[in-house]
Amino acid sequence: MSRKKKQSRLTARNADRHALYEQSVQNVEAEVDFVDRVFKKLRKRKASTLREDFCGTANTSAEWVRRRKTNFATGLDIDAATLKWGTEHHLAALKPHQRERVRLLQRDVLEPGDARDMDCILAMNFSYWCFHERATMKRYFESVRKSLKPDGIFFLDFYGGSEAFLDIEEERKQKGFTYVWEQDKFNPITGRVRCYIHFKFPDGSRMKRAFSYDWRVWTLPEMRDLLEESGFGPVTVYWEGDDGQGGGNGVFRPTLRGEACESFVCYIVAERAR
Repeated sequence: MSRKKKQSRLTARNADRHALYEQSVQNVEAEVDFVDRVFKKLRKRKASTLREDFCGTANTSAEWVRRRKTNFATGLDIDAATLKWGTEHHLAALKPHQRERVRLLQRDVLEPGDARDMDCILAMNFSYWCFHERATMKRYFESVRKSLKPDGIFFLDFYGGSEAFLDIEEERKQKGFTYVWEQDKFNPITGRVRCYIHFKFPDGSRMKRAFSYDWRVWTLPEMRDLLEESGFGPVTVYWEGDDGQGGGNGVFRPTLRGEACESFVCYIVAERAR
C-alpha cells in the first residue's frame, strides 16, 4: 500500500516569496477575464497582443498565451532575478507553442523600445505608483499611448479609500501562511509611503519585508486627469459591486459614482483617443 508523501510545512526558511506573493495578491485568471471581456465589448473584436508592464514573474503573460493560439504577450520589468524566476516557473510550464508566443524583456517601461503596436497594455498591482512626480507619470502614460494600436486600450488597477492615507498593518490568512500588508510612515505633504509585504508561518517564523515598495499614493481624479492629458479618452472607472456583506463581489462595471469606502480596488480603462 503506497503512502502519500507528506507535504512539508511552510516556514520562512523553505518558502518561496514569489509563490507566496502570487497566492496572496494575484488572480490572473480573473484579471485576464476582465481584460478580454471589456476589450471585446468596446472594440467588437478579441485582443491578441498584450504587454504586461512591471511584469515581475510574468504570471499574467503566461495566462494570456494559454487563452488562445492567436495571443501574444510581452513582459517588461527591470529586475533580472524576478524575470528569471518567471521564466523558470511560468514559461517553463507552458507548452512549446505557447512559450514561443511570450517574450520577457529586462527593460524600463519608460523606454519600451520595440514593445509596441499592442492591443492592450496592463499596469497592475499598483506598480506604476513607483512614479512619484506628475511629469514622470505623464511621460509613462504618453509612452503607453504611443505603444498602443490606434484602437488599443490601457488597463490599470487602482486602490484607494481613507485607509490608503494611513499607517496600517493588515493580516489575511492564506493556506499554510499569513499574508501581512504594511503601510509605513505615510507623508501627507508628498503623498509618499513605504509599503511592505511580510509573511508569517505556523511555526512562528516570519519572512519580514519579503517585498518593499516606495510609492506615492495617487487619487482617482489625478489619474483620470493625467490620462486624459496624455491623449487617452474616454477614461472609465470600473467599480466593484457589493456582495451584500460589506465586501466586493468580483464584478466590475463602468460608473461615474463610487462609494466613500475605507478601502477599495477598482480598474481604470483608458482608451487611446483617436
